Amino acid sequence: MDFDYSAEQRELRDQARQFLAENWQCAQMRALLEQPDPAAGRELCAKAAELGWLGVTIPESLGGAGLGHVELCALAEELGRALVPGPLSSTLFGFTEALRLVGSESDLAKWFPKIAAGESNGCLAFHEGAGDLDATACRAEVRSGRLYGSKWPVTDGGSADGAVVLATEGGKTSLYLVELDATVEHTSMQSFDDSRPVSKLTFNGVPAQLLGEPGAGIELAAKILERVAVLFAFEQLGGADRCLEMARDYALQRRAFGREIGSFQAIKHKLADMYVRNEISRSNAYLAAWALAENAIELGVAAATARIAACDAFEFAARENLQVHGGIAITWEADPHLFYRRARQLSAIAGSPDFWAERLVSELGRADIAARGQENGL
Repeated sequence: MDFDYSAEQRELRDQARQFLAENWQCAQMRALLEQPDPAAGRELCAKAAELGWLGVTIPESLGGAGLGHVELCALAEELGRALVPGPLSSTLFGFTEALRLVGSESDLAKWFPKIAAGESNGCLAFHEGAGDLDATACRAEVRSGRLYGSKWPVTDGGSADGAVVLATEGGKTSLYLVELDATVEHTSMQSFDDSRPVSKLTFNGVPAQLLGEPGAGIELAAKILERVAVLFAFEQLGGADRCLEMARDYALQRRAFGREIGSFQAIKHKLADMYVRNEISRSNAYLAAWALAENAIELGVAAATARIAACDAFEFAARENLQVHGGIAITWEADPHLFYRRARQLSAIAGSPDFWAERLVSELGRADIAARGQENGL
């Protein structure tokens, strides 16, 4: 089975790479880190909307392009290569996928056209501090159709117009759709990469609409995170590939002891190790893209594996890129530290590698039990 991109998907990827090379540079990233500005991400979202990116998986009847998840994965890879800031990925990977999975037809009709046009952004608000998805740790509460409590950390929550929130009502933990109006308090939080700002959202009686079945919140949130994990894996893969390219290019330019440093065995080993981890991540990501596009039964295992491999590849590539560049890499004017910031940030979003390792063990256990049941005719 061929998991590689088709000619049309490669054309979309190449178009995205060219557009981002012309519209977003690392110098702009440094300027954004010096003076954070949520509008910077929105401006890029508006340009992306003109190209149809924001509606790539949204049906044509709702203003989108009507393409599939593999095309979205190709875009995610390019967003990672370019270190795109702001709410683009939170909207595309999190909010849109959550609505697709648990939203009603009226929800999709309300939100999808605005998302595709670049007029609305969204986010996921599942956690309340550190820790995994756990009903006992959920303190946010819905009473008489209104949400009270706080959620943090929420990536891109400060610039979002809507959120899918995990909360309890009558002892049942469920998902709710909330519009982030002026009554919602936003408190900025420190993060590894301030180009992807993190907020604490405090709800003081904002209207909340139930999504899915009451009491199914943890299960539905886990299914949403599986889809997010696949898309983030491609974003991380794009960043890891760019780190390898940067390290290779620098190794061919920098000279020491009268020769290019790329000719030294130690540098060759670093580049080779980066390449191997990137290719392992790519193989797992492509399998996960297929599972997501086909809504295959293997999605749980594939998503966890892709996420673990992508976190490992991007962080390793970012760290080794710093080492190849030497002391200059951590100076403000250099680019490698920007990728290390993003690698650390992405590894903390939508579940840590440890969280996904536990999920992988759990999914493999369930698959083994199912296989044994089939063998025994159960």
